[in-house]
Amino acid sequence: MQHRYESLFIGGRWRKPVGTGRIEVTSACTEESLGSVPEAAEGDIELAVAAAREAFDDPAGWASWSQARRGEALERFAAALAKRGEEFARLVSGQNGMPISIGRMTEALAGQLLVPLFAGLAESTSAEETRASLVGGSTVVRREPVGVVAAIVPWNFPQSLTFFKLAPALAAGCTVILKPAPETVLDAFLLAEAVEEAELPPGVVNIVPAGREAGAFLVRHPGVDKVAFTGSTDAGRKVAAECGRLLRPVTLELGGKSAAIVLDDADLAGQLPAFFSATLLNNGQTCYLGTRILAPRSQYGTVVDVLTGWASSLQIGDPLDEATQIGPLVSRRQRDRVEGYIAKGLAEGARITTGGGRPADRDRGWFVQPTIFADVDNSATIAREEIFGPVLSVIAYDDVDQAVAIANDSDYGLAGSVWTADRERGLAVARRIRTGSIGVNGYTLDPGSPFGGVKASGLGCELGPEGLAAFQQLKSVYLP
Repeated sequence: MQHRYESLFIGGRWRKPVGTGRIEVTSACTEESLGSVPEAAEGDIELAVAAAREAFDDPAGWASWSQARRGEALERFAAALAKRGEEFARLVSGQNGMPISIGRMTEALAGQLLVPLFAGLAESTSAEETRASLVGGSTVVRREPVGVVAAIVPWNFPQSLTFFKLAPALAAGCTVILKPAPETVLDAFLLAEAVEEAELPPGVVNIVPAGREAGAFLVRHPGVDKVAFTGSTDAGRKVAAECGRLLRPVTLELGGKSAAIVLDDADLAGQLPAFFSATLLNNGQTCYLGTRILAPRSQYGTVVDVLTGWASSLQIGDPLDEATQIGPLVSRRQRDRVEGYIAKGLAEGARITTGGGRPADRDRGWFVQPTIFADVDNSATIAREEIFGPVLSVIAYDDVDQAVAIANDSDYGLAGSVWTADRERGLAVARRIRTGSIGVNGYTLDPGSPFGGVKASGLGCELGPEGLAAFQQLKSVYLP
């Protein structure tokens, strides 16, 4: 089915775009057209920022509403999203190759779960508190919405990562300009339809699909009060530099090269479904995956054999097929990037035990076989840089102290996992890893807890009460 849009959703209505450019959307599986949308030009972004600014600055507008009133509107929004859950999942899978089984657990549910979650957090968080002053009198400490938010999201989990930003921003009373990635814009227009159905006030949510240059224009726009960005570390550094120059608040969720530490007592063969979610989810196109597998040297051959047999058994196919575990990558460009890393791994002396090429039975689509590299040193390119595809590197260690040192020897610090028969032992190792989040015998994001990275993996947090606080600013009112 072709999806073709002629207008942009700005200021609560569908507007004819300023420019004539269009974004063509292609199926990751068939390489055929899925549809097209207008490409937002700088003039469209000007209109979107103006609409968001007007909606935020209105003395009777969204920011001034009571939490209860905003909560009612967000309930309608969540209901409109829930009606479209299956369509969200199918649109995302078609565009970026995400297996539909994963899309139904993430893209279909993200909005309908996170919007009421953050509305509830906002309602249960006092907007102000009175403190006794240490110099006499009292101080009223207020939590106020930060203002107009530029939310820039990538293509790998477009709806989930949209609502990591949109849900807390709206709950806090902010207005938003959302810039989806060009690879996944059709689901963003479906989101606009849900905003319209929920009758959110004009200008509260505006959507401007565009590429990097337009994104840079949005980041530096004087009408924006905060930037929330998810994407590559290289792009994040540019966003951070611009926001630093402007002294503009920014949240950055960036890349990762996380470690999955297999301890010597782990039953890895019995934990492969959980291990899949922590290392190869969404065809490897997931920022937090543990793509460096740390295995005890005494059991290295066994671990490599288990992973080799497992990876070679994974079902590769059409992402809309319920049986598919590994779908295509998002684009030809991304496949070329991943294949370049595979070639680099071989050139630097690592050994492929399975995969390394394209599936023989797939002559269309951007497919890469799940690939296991053995004999990898932590200094190798494939162990240092984020590949963003179904490629795992198995690295040997001698003892737990060395495993911790290898895990921490990375420019990144987003996530990770520890695999063991002893939960307390796993927790003790997890505490020693310098990372924003980590799991024991699995890895799952908890919407009620903060998610973010350290080092080159980002700044700030999303999710949980901390994710709401990221869209609030504090004001102290002194009273004698």
